[in-house]
Amino acid sequence: MRAKLTLLSALAFGTITGALATACQTYDFEPVEPLAIAQTTVEETIQARSRKPNIMMLVDISGSMTDPVNKADPDCQVPVDNHVETCGDSLPCNTAICPTRWTELQAAVPQFLANSGQFVRFGLTTYPETNGSTSSSVSCTPSSTLSVRKDLPAAEDDASLLTHANQINDLIQGIPNAGAGRPFGGTPTSLSLRFVGGLEGMQSKDRTNFVILLTDGLPNCNPDNVNDGTNPAACKCTQTGASACSGTFSRRGCLDMDASVTAVRELSGKDITTIVIGFGADTAEGDGPAVLDAMARAGGFARTCEAGQTSCGPNDPCDPVTRLCQRSFYQAGNQTELAQALEAISKKVVNPEPCLIPMDPSQLPSDPKLIVVYIDSERTLTGGNTWTLDDRGVLFNGAACERIKASSPDSPINIEIRAIRQR
Repeated sequence: MRAKLTLLSALAFGTITGALATACQTYDFEPVEPLAIAQTTVEETIQARSRKPNIMMLVDISGSMTDPVNKADPDCQVPVDNHVETCGDSLPCNTAICPTRWTELQAAVPQFLANSGQFVRFGLTTYPETNGSTSSSVSCTPSSTLSVRKDLPAAEDDASLLTHANQINDLIQGIPNAGAGRPFGGTPTSLSLRFVGGLEGMQSKDRTNFVILLTDGLPNCNPDNVNDGTNPAACKCTQTGASACSGTFSRRGCLDMDASVTAVRELSGKDITTIVIGFGADTAEGDGPAVLDAMARAGGFARTCEAGQTSCGPNDPCDPVTRLCQRSFYQAGNQTELAQALEAISKKVVNPEPCLIPMDPSQLPSDPKLIVVYIDSERTLTGGNTWTLDDRGVLFNGAACERIKASSPDSPINIEIRAIRQR
């Protein structure tokens, strides 16, 4: 009786395509114990891997963006007549000593765009669209063509894309925290998402499309909201004051969760992935977490943890099986946290090495000999013109890399990697 199972036998019973399952292959690998092996199968169909992704940044410029990052900061308290008020939308902050959500965002964005710019086709859309006015009549206007401050570029080369990204940064830096053109108004999230989902550049089928939604508030401003202020429990009013969720804002002032989640699902139906970032206290408490969490899950970019980790951060456990974090959206309360969130997103979206098929440490073979790579169902040996294995995964080079770069939806490349780990 044979005490060991050859790798041929182990691979023959792995999860492989029908054509490969019936094929008879010869493997010159060492035998391994049948109860001491773990098989990894990584299959990926590559379509236009070399094409850089579209990312439309949908940035909230509602009035609350001029609120202090820390409302309890004594430097954010301003004497008014015989009392003290917290600075913000109606009482501009001295940003030299009291940073606001907007100035912190302005400080966090440059590094993200500089690091990712050459690998991504960025665009910038803002909402609401007030056209510089501070009239209540335009405070709930969703994104429109006027809101597209920088459309997706036509260029593909690194230098042009980096220049384009830097121009987007200049536009963000040019929006003042106070005065004419400052952030103002409500948060018409659902209608603005639908607008960017209809932009011509976002309909591309030969590259991946993303929307980064960066918001500091709960979605509202939907004139077709099924709830209104006459039913406070159903409305969940997002406004404050004696006239909140009444009159013109009877529906617009109510929480617009359902329509916003539906808008994200509609984007997903168009193969547009939505990445949700909550910025500030309003998205970290109350109804904020539930709303943004639902949007992030619908968007197809829920936060995940690395293999073997059980936590995504404080009070944020990770499911060891699905590797999904309990909180699906990215939450930031200041410049540092926002920069960290943007960096984490960049690492998942940006692809500086189009010919690398990444593998988790748990997927890598225990011995470099215990890996088999197929390109379009043809076994391919390692070499300078095919592929090499490193601690990140399988890196294709030479002619094999060029085939990957030349792939398209009409001419995809199928890559299959099978590896064995001895436990």
